[in-house]
Amino acid sequence: MTVPDHREAPGCPYTRAQGSPLYGAAVAENPHSLYARLRAQHGPVAPIELEPGVEAWLVLGYPEMLELTRNEQLFSKDSRRWRVQQEGRLRADSHLIPMTTWRPTLQSMDGAAHQRLSTAVADTLARIDHHLLRATTEDAALRLIESWGPDGTADLISQFTKRLPLLVFTRLLGLPAEDGPHLVGLITDLVDSSKDSQRAAAEFFGLLTDLVLSRRERPGADLASWLLTHPVGLSDEEVVHHLMVILVAGNEPCINWIGNTVRLLLTDRRFRTTLTGGRATVADALDEVLWRDPPVQNFPGRWAVSDTVLGGQYISAGDMLVLGLAGANDDPAAHGPDGIAGNRAHLAWGAGRHVCPAQDPARLIVETAIETLLHCLPDLQLAVPAHELTWRPSPWSRALVSLPVLYSAFVPPRPAPPEETAWTPPPTSYGPSGSTPSGPTSTPRTSGSAPTVRPRWWSSLAGWWSGR
Repeated sequence: MTVPDHREAPGCPYTRAQGSPLYGAAVAENPHSLYARLRAQHGPVAPIELEPGVEAWLVLGYPEMLELTRNEQLFSKDSRRWRVQQEGRLRADSHLIPMTTWRPTLQSMDGAAHQRLSTAVADTLARIDHHLLRATTEDAALRLIESWGPDGTADLISQFTKRLPLLVFTRLLGLPAEDGPHLVGLITDLVDSSKDSQRAAAEFFGLLTDLVLSRRERPGADLASWLLTHPVGLSDEEVVHHLMVILVAGNEPCINWIGNTVRLLLTDRRFRTTLTGGRATVADALDEVLWRDPPVQNFPGRWAVSDTVLGGQYISAGDMLVLGLAGANDDPAAHGPDGIAGNRAHLAWGAGRHVCPAQDPARLIVETAIETLLHCLPDLQLAVPAHELTWRPSPWSRALVSLPVLYSAFVPPRPAPPEETAWTPPPTSYGPSGSTPSGPTSTPRTSGSAPTVRPRWWSSLAGWWSGR
């Protein structure tokens, strides 16, 4: 394809008009309206600003997203090609730096280099025992629910969704339990592009560097050790960077996916009715959220290798293209004749060679967490009107600030197994065997409903979550 020189052409979006901001209230309060307006004004590829003076393209078309993610010859993952950065227009204190800086990870590589790194990550994640992962998640969810006290109120974001995935991931990584709350704060600052994002990235890197050095000397049965001993021979630096990817890409989407799914169940009468009636499952709710409110709504990015055309827009070499995952899911071209029911062709995980490698363990964690929550609290309900719920002002994540709930009944778990000298996650489920909330067999919650014997590891977790 021959593409004309258009950088100073009168029709160029950057010389004609400034792109729409992909930050602040517009993207937090009603992103679907924003994406619909951009599609109506510009088509499937729209000019945006990521912060004042930093232009990019938001890809909103479903076919265009597939082209973008599958064509490495035209659209690279290497952010060092970014024209804004090469021209010195990215401020040193830019909030975009942690999410766009090139790193030696599978997220920044193309071709054979990407294949080498993705093999190591995929093989490492494949070593996770899913039976053990489900048991660990159920137990973590139960301990959190039991810690809420007898008053029948909770904020599911601060007291459940932000805590549970990291409890599981710290276990998988072999991190000390006391590092959990600090990691939550660092990840949130990083993905929200807050004023502390660069500091958070540096602290995050330092914590994981210490872990890798420790595992190099004393390997164990954890993700860090498995990456270090993989046959492709990752360097310590590569392992640290990939642990960052696993924690951010595994933890943040799980947090948002749980919260957005519970919100759907508590605010959508149609869906809650079908769920409690046994005609739908938690898995159905999870897929609907991946279509309508995916936990990652936009993702950086791809960089144009040469001048080209996408979605009717002239793209200059070095331009950044943002994957508009939620916007592409809204594209009518993505929906079949029956809508999205039973359809998993959404783009919440991305597409092409860079599709998320952790989607299977993530789904297991999220589905298990929600099933356990519904089993333990069958009369869970929203504590405020739905319109009062607010969203975090992140260009990347689709995440609630809080999700206050009320409940009165509590279905206690089965008695704890006898105490052991070394904790081993139970091989069978504490929670429900299916995906529907329990019926009216629940009992009023009492302060003594929790088992009195706790494995040693969970005792330490309870301590740092309660501030002891």
